[in-house]
Amino acid sequence: MQFYRQNMGGGSAARDYPLEYFSASTLAAVLNYPLWRASALGQSGFRVVLQAGNHPPIISNFVSSVPSLAPYFYAFSPPYKGLAATVMGMSWARAAIFYGSDIGKEFFESRGLSPSVATLLPPLIVSTGVQCVNMPLVRATILLQNPESTVPNIRESLKLIYCRHGLGGLWHGTSAGVLKTVPKYCTAIFVKDYFERILP
Repeated sequence: MQFYRQNMGGGSAARDYPLEYFSASTLAAVLNYPLWRASALGQSGFRVVLQAGNHPPIISNFVSSVPSLAPYFYAFSPPYKGLAATVMGMSWARAAIFYGSDIGKEFFESRGLSPSVATLLPPLIVSTGVQCVNMPLVRATILLQNPESTVPNIRESLKLIYCRHGLGGLWHGTSAGVLKTVPKYCTAIFVKDYFERILP
């Protein structure tokens, strides 16, 4: 922890460590991808039926007796459609939020704002912006997760959304995404900064 405070926290400048922010965000995105996929399947209401030939009989029999588990088994199974785009989208978003929040905190503190405001204002601004920028990618990657979809890739998914719903369709659900994302990251940044201050 002392090494961390000397090299990433404490008085050191966050701008000195962009690679570390991006690397940590990419690792988190890779590990989180199957859980994100399961969540996307569940929230979208896509019908998931496991193919018996793709899983051992004991798993297929178990899931057929508890259908609500099918999205979780499907989420951890190949093919991983949209994996690269999803991981890259998550990676730059998380890196931008944490890196931007640390840079923003330094900026606002130098302007005389209170520590609490300087801590919460940057993730509020950055995570809102990131959600708006990322929304077309989010929509496209979620559409790819539909097991019944014949859309092969992100580009075709974006084209399909645009053809069906117009340009505005690419940002459909942005307000819900902001309401879900912004409080989460504001809380995470506040807790991170709090423990950086109190831990030795």
